[in-house]
Amino acid sequence: MTARDINNTNTRLKAFRDDPRLHSIRPTSVSAARLDNFVAPNKSIICHANLQIVLETFSHAQPASKYSLSNGAETALTQLADVDAVVVTHLHSDHWDDEAAAILDKKLPLFAQNDEDAAHIRSQGFQDVRTLTENTEFQGIHLAKTGGQHGTDATLEAIPALGQVCGVVFSHPSNKRLYLAGDTIWNEHVAAAISRHHPEIIVLNAGKAVFPGFPPIIMGEEDVLAVHKAAPEATLIASHMEAVNHCVLSRAALRAYSEEQGFASSLLVPADGETLAFK
Repeated sequence: MTARDINNTNTRLKAFRDDPRLHSIRPTSVSAARLDNFVAPNKSIICHANLQIVLETFSHAQPASKYSLSNGAETALTQLADVDAVVVTHLHSDHWDDEAAAILDKKLPLFAQNDEDAAHIRSQGFQDVRTLTENTEFQGIHLAKTGGQHGTDATLEAIPALGQVCGVVFSHPSNKRLYLAGDTIWNEHVAAAISRHHPEIIVLNAGKAVFPGFPPIIMGEEDVLAVHKAAPEATLIASHMEAVNHCVLSRAALRAYSEEQGFASSLLVPADGETLAFK
């Protein structure tokens, strides 16, 4: 086992590769030739309290939308066979697509952000679809739904299809509290989630996705800095980067920005297929 010390004097955490015994965020393997990094909730696995929970599934086989295209890499969907549950924060096709849904066991527990999304997933044949709340329990793990906003007010008005999104906080007595912010920019929803739940690990969709003519619809470097300032003792994990071509912020650029702004020791930007585990 290889340890990579993240040199965080606040948390004194170490990130480990490929150790299933520890609380980990494990992105599945993708083509390194096409994607320099992919830990995105498009298809990441959280191992929490000995359960594996997939954060959405995206096969990359089809374009995400008319505004964005997959970079062509195909994820190893067969790795979904052993998971215990799936969390779907919203139904955009770069998070939940038909081909990925076809792979999953139709009896697998799935958690949706609202009743409307849950009904859609049931229509695809899934038999155990649950709606997330602020007080959801799953085999001893507490899941708390949090708010988010997939772009500015003006962007949402101009592109209503961006719709509703959510985040999730995972809590268990034996693990660090983990907050998946989801497809959101920095705003009062994220600030409130941090203030209420005090997460020790925060996963941010930080690819700075843009539609032509509009501000970013997910976090960019300044949003990540704002999260760090709101939760200076938390370890931040940047995800949803370099996966679809409207994500314009690279890993290298985010790392350089974190160095310039003095929070590099609190930020992890995982490599392809890397496992991050926290004691």
